[in-house]
Amino acid sequence: MSGASDTIFAPASGAGRAAITVLRVSGPGCAGVLRGLAGRLPAPRVASLRRLRGADGAVLDRALVLWFPGPASYTGEDSAELHLHGGRAVLRAVAGALVAHGCRPAEPGEFTRRALLNGRLDLTEAEGIADLVAAETEAQRVQALRQAEGALSRRLAGWSERIAALLAWQEAAIEFAEDGVPSDLEARVRAGAAALRAEMAAGLAEGERAERLREGVAVAILGAPNAGKSSLLNALAGREAAIVSARAGTTRDVVEVSLELAGVPVLLADTAGLRETADEIEAEGVRRALARAEAADLRLAVFAADAEPDAPTLALLGRPGTVVVVNKVDVAPPSLDGAVAVSARTGAGLDSLRARLAEEVAARAGLTEAAALSRPRHRAALAEAVAALAEAEAAPLPEIAAEGLRAALSAVGRITGRVGVEEILDRVFSEFCIGK
Repeated sequence: MSGASDTIFAPASGAGRAAITVLRVSGPGCAGVLRGLAGRLPAPRVASLRRLRGADGAVLDRALVLWFPGPASYTGEDSAELHLHGGRAVLRAVAGALVAHGCRPAEPGEFTRRALLNGRLDLTEAEGIADLVAAETEAQRVQALRQAEGALSRRLAGWSERIAALLAWQEAAIEFAEDGVPSDLEARVRAGAAALRAEMAAGLAEGERAERLREGVAVAILGAPNAGKSSLLNALAGREAAIVSARAGTTRDVVEVSLELAGVPVLLADTAGLRETADEIEAEGVRRALARAEAADLRLAVFAADAEPDAPTLALLGRPGTVVVVNKVDVAPPSLDGAVAVSARTGAGLDSLRARLAEEVAARAGLTEAAALSRPRHRAALAEAVAALAEAEAAPLPEIAAEGLRAALSAVGRITGRVGVEEILDRVFSEFCIGK
């Protein structure tokens, strides 16, 4: 990452042909760059129509120009937007002029990184912006927007304030033990640590759902050869994603399809039929199917109504997160009680199966009312804070309790980037797109 003293630029709009391309510029040289391109600075935060000129005075484009003097800008430094005509030649010419004025192309996430370093937002808000850009479903959009607007930051700040207050009490009990501090002060600290620990532990459970909502729920379709798994995948996806054949063992590898259920992204995987086989390639497909079953959040155990239930698929039935489906009910009655009866060929029962799947998916990755921890690093840090509070609660000496509270405060601070931020910035911002 180059220095913050550079003036950077990048397209903020999508790639490809468009009527308008928005070019963002930010940095200490932004005012001089605008004067060089547009002749003079526009009024702050007012769109002005200007001719942009190159170093030789030639007109590059007629564009809308917006000027955002710092610190009242997205990055907290002098910034501008150039709303250009969308042709690639226009963008190329204006980018060349910006380089000639001493600017450089921005790196991924560099605008938002500068906003964080300049105190315009914290790390969870920055991550919320990245998730908002990447959101594909309504539930993802709502969760990301809450985080981008600071809901998680406020929840974490509340926890930090309470830990800090407990630490202050504990320090007072240590430093002023002979000066008449309340005799129950340490007991109040331990009780407060216990209450916080329980609240944060509940937050960890909510975080599992939020993380699945952000990343998607994995569903594996398993069953014997010719149970109609590929036909079921195609029916649920609404397109011919997998090859369907009357020949057993057609599916050798995992075939994946993305869809949305209950506002949650779902990765639906068709797998090889479960059976003993001497075919080396098919055996590898079966191994991959069983591995996918282990890794999946949900499993569809599919049986054919016109065949006896097979032992490998029956072995899945006692496992949590398994939905039993009987396919081909258009040719035979359902063979298992309590199963969802469908016909992938005629569409019978598919609405019931979709509703059941949506219910299961929502239970694992539904939108929570509270601002939830949506990333693995959030939950890892909070788990560390919970463990530190448990140590403080059970500490045999007040000094050890104080150390536990300090460790908990530090762990929560790492989530928002207030503590140890340099250790995680590069990893977080590597996920951002150019121009954000």
